[in-house]
Amino acid sequence: MRSNFKNPDDPSDGSEIDEVTDAVLEDDVELMINARGVDWSDDDDDIEDAAEGDPAYDIGDEDTDSDDSSGFDPMATDSDDSMSDGETGGAAAGSSSTTNKTSNRNEDEGGGGGGEDEEPRSSVLELDENEEDDETVKAIIAAIKKPRTSPPEIKLEDFVTDICFHPERDIIAIATITGDVALYEYSNDGNKHLRTIEVHAKACRDVEFSTDGRNVLTCSKDKSIMITDMETEKLKKFYESAHDEPINKLHVIDENIFATGDDSGTVKLWDLRTKNEIFALKEVEDYVTQMLTNESGKLLLVTSGDGYLTTINIGARKLYVQSEPYEEELTCMGTYRGDSKLVVGTSKGNLYTFNWGQFGYHSDKFPGVKSSMSEMIPITDRIACVAGEEGIIRAVHIAPFRNLGIVGQHSMPVESLDVSNSGELIASSSHNNDVRFWNVKYFEEFGDIKYNEKHNSYKEKRHNLPSSKFSNASDFFSDLAKEDNGGDE
Repeated sequence: MRSNFKNPDDPSDGSEIDEVTDAVLEDDVELMINARGVDWSDDDDDIEDAAEGDPAYDIGDEDTDSDDSSGFDPMATDSDDSMSDGETGGAAAGSSSTTNKTSNRNEDEGGGGGGEDEEPRSSVLELDENEEDDETVKAIIAAIKKPRTSPPEIKLEDFVTDICFHPERDIIAIATITGDVALYEYSNDGNKHLRTIEVHAKACRDVEFSTDGRNVLTCSKDKSIMITDMETEKLKKFYESAHDEPINKLHVIDENIFATGDDSGTVKLWDLRTKNEIFALKEVEDYVTQMLTNESGKLLLVTSGDGYLTTINIGARKLYVQSEPYEEELTCMGTYRGDSKLVVGTSKGNLYTFNWGQFGYHSDKFPGVKSSMSEMIPITDRIACVAGEEGIIRAVHIAPFRNLGIVGQHSMPVESLDVSNSGELIASSSHNNDVRFWNVKYFEEFGDIKYNEKHNSYKEKRHNLPSSKFSNASDFFSDLAKEDNGGDE
């Protein structure tokens, strides 16, 4: 390191740097020359030019034989590294490491210190799999250049509490802990921030679109409910003290009626044509975790933190039935098999199946993934996506139960899930203030699973599906085995 910062007038510098360069670039110098167009014969001149204008080369002493390195600036290398990282930040992942090392090496050898007539050098290597001999490198480059099948990640400054897809347009609403709702137009090419609606004074805990998609319905920790026009941001309806406790969940039933549930277990029905609630019921003592209706809209299903499944007859405005208590929180649910099955997820990772209309006790139980489950989204009539504290989104086949694999993953617990109007995308948010999209169109061609069909449950829990950020190592090695077998034949 010290020899690279000697006075450039020293005739030994050029030879020392040439030796270092030859040793490091012995195998890939031709590739670097072709990719970057660098004339390595001008290294000595570049070093002289760089030394004249760069204080990092000023050692403050003409005597190069001295062992005193007090003139060396230890921050000079860090500065070069930072500049290199900034220049190559937009490069593809497959070449970033090689590009950064090459860029730093050229800067240390005098690159970037030339005169005004010198043309700027590119710090990004062009990726071309046709020029590569290594099959693994080719595969990486091809994967990088592969067109996106889902929108890029949305990153917010504030904690994301809930997300909801628009019923007709490619728009997603994102509720935050500050009480705002951000609207984004999403596409595979990129996401566009449309507007941010400031709705609540405290955390906005749930956001839903009206059935026609014109209005945004929100509930908050401040105990209020707001109905806001999506385009004009005009407040159309405001229930200031809708509940006595902070509201946790909101569910749209039809174009006029919606339901809310709070932290104390109170459930209320609302009609947009009236000023006050049309029905209220308190049958549980813990917070409401989710509310759900089927296509007929006759029953409202409510799960709560104290382990009850409560069913309300919407038309009659009365309690229909309440389940036996479970020794775990009932956190999420979905309907499947033509609305003949209700599946409920729990804080212990269990999945309970109820026959429709028989909500007193479950008819089947599946141990799930042995981790806390807080979100469930039906993808097809027989497949659900579930997620929770482990930050992994898994696909599960319903009746018979079967783990299908990993749809996607976050680095922190998943806070919310939703499926797009087309059914091709699901979105998930985590405690990392991010919203990620996963293309699950491949489930459309997924065949039904038969009872008593042989399977490997261990591998299924760890199998990465096409939408996952990771591939399966076993698949990679199996491909190599096929190639080897083909070569032997």
